Amino acid sequence: MTMRQPPASAFVTDLPVLLPMRTAKEPAPQVRLWHGAVLCAVVLLCAGIAHAGASPAARAGVIAILIKWTPLLFRGFLFNVLISMMAMALGTALGTVLGLMLISLRRPVRSGSWFITQFFRNAPWLVLLFFAMYMLPFRIAIGPVVIPLPDWFKAVIGFSLPVMANVAEIVRGAVGSIPSGQWEAAESLAFSRRQQIWSIILPQCVKRMLPPWMNLYAILTMATVLASIVGVNEVMTLAGQVSAAEGGRTDLLTPLYGYILIWFFLYSYPIARLTTRLERKFAVKI
Repeated sequence: MTMRQPPASAFVTDLPVLLPMRTAKEPAPQVRLWHGAVLCAVVLLCAGIAHAGASPAARAGVIAILIKWTPLLFRGFLFNVLISMMAMALGTALGTVLGLMLISLRRPVRSGSWFITQFFRNAPWLVLLFFAMYMLPFRIAIGPVVIPLPDWFKAVIGFSLPVMANVAEIVRGAVGSIPSGQWEAAESLAFSRRQQIWSIILPQCVKRMLPPWMNLYAILTMATVLASIVGVNEVMTLAGQVSAAEGGRTDLLTPLYGYILIWFFLYSYPIARLTTRLERKFAVKI
């Protein structure tokens, strides 16, 4: 008895395939200015509902309360921006060195830097923040000189660790995207390895690294509110104090935190638009 072999087409099945989100003719979704306008409208609507639902005895205008506490909250927001800038600067400096170690010709250096990069890149930011907050001393004594380490400085170190790992990957990817002909041309001109990297390769990488670097900074700015969990007096910590000073009114919470959300949107929106523009300008033609 012979069994009939099924046709080859019987083994072909229509497997579901995840199509790309967009094509070259369809631009990626972007944050527009009208998104911010909708956000402001939602906050104002919540403030109006909260004001209407408040008891007559405690019906101080929600908008008036926000205006009264705006100077204090804005100082806290500027502190968030300062923390993000310092953490980005420190993380960029360390990440550049770590990224160059990832492309080292020495295998032990590559392996060690790869482990450090993967560890801090995949560790939760909040865990690293707690690690820096509780593992670092409150002060460092160098002979008769005592250097205090305040909580905000520890927060900067905690945020700079994941930034360092992500910048290292940005540097490694940018260097890897440089055509091999650039390396070969530099080597033919008798440039040393150090001269090849610093004089020829890295200057070409700046344009490629700038858009993801700015995107990372925007993410870092959003993450600085985590510092409130460890007691740093930034905008979220001050918002809790404002809520307590107003008697813990629950109707104030949504307008208050929505107000802060608008500030972060207004700060990050220009960064997102500039990042998109730079991505188009410095796009690598393949």
